[in-house]
Amino acid sequence: MYLDSAKKEEIFGTYGQSKTDTGSAESQIALFTYRIKHLTEHMKQNRKDHGTERALTGLVGKRRSLLNYLKARDITRYRAIVKALGLRK
Repeated sequence: MYLDSAKKEEIFGTYGQSKTDTGSAESQIALFTYRIKHLTEHMKQNRKDHGTERALTGLVGKRRSLLNYLKARDITRYRAIVKALGLRK
């Protein structure tokens, strides 16, 4: 599987406050970004997989809403996570 518990701990440890920090906006955005990158690669290989395309669209929307939340609450944390993940906005 592409996303096991060790990879999740690595993502949460890098972008959250600790390895078990699963609730912060930064750690969730980082996890969604990792999943989006994986699904994007899958979609490049399987253009007609409409179920995955719908899931990918949902993940992008969830990430966008978390980014909007973070931007409204704390602009410095928003700028830091966007820069760290290399997102366009």
